[in-house]
Amino acid sequence: MMHTITRLSAGDFHDSVKELAELLADVVDGGASLGFLAPFGRDSAADWWRARASAVADGSLVVWISRGPGGASGTVSLALEGKANGRHRAEIAKLMVHRRARGRGVARALLAAAEEGAARAGASLLLLDTETGSPAERLYQAAGWTRYGIVPDYAAEPAGSLRDCSFFYKRLG
Repeated sequence: MMHTITRLSAGDFHDSVKELAELLADVVDGGASLGFLAPFGRDSAADWWRARASAVADGSLVVWISRGPGGASGTVSLALEGKANGRHRAEIAKLMVHRRARGRGVARALLAAAEEGAARAGASLLLLDTETGSPAERLYQAAGWTRYGIVPDYAAEPAGSLRDCSFFYKRLG
């Protein structure tokens, strides 16, 4: 199945909120630890995405979406640092793949798009965090990221159980 990855402009982002909300609700419903607790439906997900519109419009947040035959199959965001002493770094955030599209390389392609976008934006250091022991952690390790620490009981997964979190960095270029 072919999946197309697109960087969303502010207008495209606005038009994609419904798709992004459905994707986010699906991923949280599937148990992914993305900062949300169950129950978490499409309305809450849409509100969360809409709250990011100003950051997308001012360029401090870059969002990519992957679309396949069934609609939105994944997304990833890149938060660019605005502080003068940190403009060389950025954070990968909310990499997620719809349950129906997993195992097809969508996450790997989204991560590569975000890394390339970060390099084009002038970032030379990327950071991220993810649930320890998750499939995402294995993806980041396979993609050349370096784990620099684990914090126990860092965040609750959607059902409320506390999970450890692994923190990663990657140098670009």
